[in-house]
Amino acid sequence: MKIVAQRVSRSSVAVDGKMIGEIGPGMCILVGVAPEDTEREAVWTANRITDLRIFEDQDGKMNKSLLEVGGEALIISQFTLYADCRKGRRPSFSGAASPGAAEALYELFAKRVVERGIAVRTGVFGADMRVEIVNEGPVTIILDTATDMPHK
Repeated sequence: MKIVAQRVSRSSVAVDGKMIGEIGPGMCILVGVAPEDTEREAVWTANRITDLRIFEDQDGKMNKSLLEVGGEALIISQFTLYADCRKGRRPSFSGAASPGAAEALYELFAKRVVERGIAVRTGVFGADMRVEIVNEGPVTIILDTATDMPHK
């Protein structure tokens, strides 16, 4: 899985011009799934991202996690994180999981974030979405289970 998480002051998602989810302070999390990903990757990334200390403490140091600050999460499926741009001018997305497999792991990821105590809003899997992100900091973190996950 590839995760792009941005610390936000607010974020929202709309489908067909209708707002379907919005959050205040927290994280906007873009989720891409690879064909080889399993439940193990979904659970690991959900635990890891909610525990990352990327929020400021009283001294202005990034020392608090999403859990510790009581932030919210907007979780968006994003197969384009697996774009291969090495050949030609049109990216290939053959590195992304099939829609059925990807949707199941995306939903498991979101469910695990909720189970950890985070208020979650989501987009619509496979839909054309308009995502607004007000990046705070800016702070943007990329997690890739292919390189970041222990014992992969």
